[in-house]
Amino acid sequence: MEFRLKKRARTEVKIEVVSLETKYPHNVMMYYYPPTDDIHIEEFEELAVERLRLLRVMDRAGSKGLRLLSEEWKEYVNAELTREGLRSYLRLCSPGGVSGQGSKHESEIQTRRRDYLSHFILRLAYCRSEDLTRWFVAREMELFKYKFAALSSAEVKQFLEANDFNFAPLTESQKDEVKDGLYESTAGQSVSKIELLDFYKVPFTQVLDLVRSRRCYLKEGFAYVNTHDLVSIVGTKQQDIIEQGLLASKGLIDEVEGDERISRMLKALHNSYTGKDYTVCRDAAVAIESLNQLSKTSMPLCMRMCHEHIRAQHHVKHGGRMQYGLFLKGIGVTLEDSIRFWREEFTKKMDADKFNRSYEYNIYHNYGKKGSMVNYTPYSCSKIIKEMAAPGDCHGCPYKSVDPATLKTKLASYGLSPSHIEEVMFFVTRGHYQIACGKYFMLTHNSNVEPTINHPNTYFEESQILMGNRQKRTAGSMPLKAKPRPDIKGHADRSMLNGDDDDELWKIAETQERAYQSQKDISEAFNDDLDLTEITF
Repeated sequence: MEFRLKKRARTEVKIEVVSLETKYPHNVMMYYYPPTDDIHIEEFEELAVERLRLLRVMDRAGSKGLRLLSEEWKEYVNAELTREGLRSYLRLCSPGGVSGQGSKHESEIQTRRRDYLSHFILRLAYCRSEDLTRWFVAREMELFKYKFAALSSAEVKQFLEANDFNFAPLTESQKDEVKDGLYESTAGQSVSKIELLDFYKVPFTQVLDLVRSRRCYLKEGFAYVNTHDLVSIVGTKQQDIIEQGLLASKGLIDEVEGDERISRMLKALHNSYTGKDYTVCRDAAVAIESLNQLSKTSMPLCMRMCHEHIRAQHHVKHGGRMQYGLFLKGIGVTLEDSIRFWREEFTKKMDADKFNRSYEYNIYHNYGKKGSMVNYTPYSCSKIIKEMAAPGDCHGCPYKSVDPATLKTKLASYGLSPSHIEEVMFFVTRGHYQIACGKYFMLTHNSNVEPTINHPNTYFEESQILMGNRQKRTAGSMPLKAKPRPDIKGHADRSMLNGDDDDELWKIAETQERAYQSQKDISEAFNDDLDLTEITF
């Protein structure tokens, strides 16, 4: 008998590779479908923090009372995006986006990808409550309108076609029939510019906000809307898509929170600090002998009041010691000087032995020299504002915790005139504590530029720069720390190195860290990729 092995026919599986340009073809995109990319957990967190920084720029612009898309609003937002290192997003909001081939084109495609992914990531964080959802939708719509406003007439046509909006611009003959009405209803534009604009005929019920503000021409149940005002229709659809997506995400919270790698980060994201890292001061050391003068010239109100309390009472509760002690570390007070400062004050009410037993260890602990060896980060404004100060405490945000009458008296004792006090209190009474702090900075420094205050150490640094005692760092001289690295024994922390240190030191530190983590990396190699296709947004 003859047996022959029958070979099974091979079927070749062809994997269709979709280019990024096909996935993300436009600077302005409707968030219809969740992404299907596989991304690393670190990129997931990086994109979340990046998007939050972007939306917080929009939030700050609104808090300052700037009208959306006004020249003042655009100028402020552009400056803040540049300062935050988000210039790539600024290009998405600028007229005449990069097109064609080359490195600039590839960079823009990558930014579109980051824009799309980060939006869906933040849906997971902001679907958890009505307040979070309301804030997120409002900021996303401001960003969308800014991007849409930058589109040219040709790009608007492409956008409408790509997203199945059944609108076509009026022909020249159609414009001539209603030209008188278009001239009268299009405010702020000359006749010659109006003639160059494209107009669209839509049912008036789709643009009730334009009808209400008399910004369109009405005839026989239709509204004639110019290119710039089409965002009223498009934005309504985008908002509906986002809100429906948030509802879908909310129904899957339990599934998402099954992964501890992302659940904690998503829960804490909204209140997280995303600014500069002040864990290690890279500037010159600050002598404790200068603190009295610095408290008057360069410290924000929260730290000045802590300092005065310590000098007057020679003691402060734990919350005050943490808030002020970490602030001193961030501005450049060394460990040795910090111990000397606290000892000199506390031993005016207790003996040295009691200080050594009860308080000295805490100072070493904050500097990362004892205990868990964690180099603690100075408190941000958001953390200080959330602090609940009890009677007798000096920590927390005075704009929030101190009653208005006492706060006015305190501001007057610091030299503010009645009119200036009212300027500060205007924001205090409305709950805008950080803007009130920025106004206090302007008034006490005779500055015409109001800084963005989101950290007491930022206040101190801006003050010292304005007074000429420190130099402002350029964006490339010290990269912002996007997120904290996990505390690992032997962990290589580049923040401990100055910008001028030899890169060889950093390479050695990285080598040591890799050796320590090698076993852990092997065990997690197959789990580190987070598949977004497993999450329904």
